Amino acid sequence: MASPRISLVIPTQRRPDGLSVAARSTFRQTGVAPGLLELVVVDNDQTPSAQATVEALVAEAPFPVTYVHEPNPGVANARNAALEQAKGEFIAFLDDDEEAPPGWLAALIAAQKRFEADVVFGPVRGRAPARVTRHRNYLERFFSREGPAKAEVLDHYYGCGDSLIRRAALPDPNRPFSAIRNYIGGEDDLLFAQMKDAGAVFAWEPAAWVWEDPVPARLSLRYTIPRAFAYGQGPSAACAAASPPDRLGVAFWMAQGLAQAGVFGALAGLKWLIRAPDFAFTLDRAARGLGKTLWWGPFKIHFYGLRAGA
Repeated sequence: MASPRISLVIPTQRRPDGLSVAARSTFRQTGVAPGLLELVVVDNDQTPSAQATVEALVAEAPFPVTYVHEPNPGVANARNAALEQAKGEFIAFLDDDEEAPPGWLAALIAAQKRFEADVVFGPVRGRAPARVTRHRNYLERFFSREGPAKAEVLDHYYGCGDSLIRRAALPDPNRPFSAIRNYIGGEDDLLFAQMKDAGAVFAWEPAAWVWEDPVPARLSLRYTIPRAFAYGQGPSAACAAASPPDRLGVAFWMAQGLAQAGVFGALAGLKWLIRAPDFAFTLDRAARGLGKTLWWGPFKIHFYGLRAGA
């Protein structure tokens, strides 16, 4: 059998139900010959907890499915372990809390051909259960990814979930994700920044959208506001990690963040007092500003790489 042209990759950690939904959505893809595809599931749990789920899915799959156990914790470790086993010329990433409609992959492929893109991104639509009513609009927006209304070449980049990457454009075809982002995330931002500096072409395809179903524990401000703070740290940390370090960039983002945190922090306090319906949106902006200012070691929040029971 010829090597697959496209490797679908789903990293997972202790989410058997979400993994099953995500994997089955890849089985239902239309407009792409199954003979061109493979699915690689990488299990980033300390024990191979997803193995039984993947073995059960194999019987339903219209193309080969490979299970990879990567016990070393960290989101970069998981993605790298998948790429070491993937055989495709292109890598399509789907998260284990996402569900792709049938035309998703075909839309990514069409955009890649149209723009000769090295990476294509699509929208993510956050979907909360009906029982979630408090801050519902904010929470669904938080877990969404919006972009241009039409397909086009981008001058920026998004995250790995819902993306198609041309393997030959990667700086390292097997282990391109940096281990320094294993526990805090942003490993994809670091990679795409490196690719952008090397002249990579990024594209956007609004037809290549997916659902995102966050786990219930994440559907609260207790999760999203610290996460917004961590997202805010990205620009300052990226400037500090540049070679050589971009000190002017760090100073710029810190100053901007301080102003943002002050203005939106005060406004959030006022909106909380009057119970304004958009309070959460304003608090989010304040948290992102504070993250730009407080971005170094002691303020880093670990969202990834936790072992079982952690």
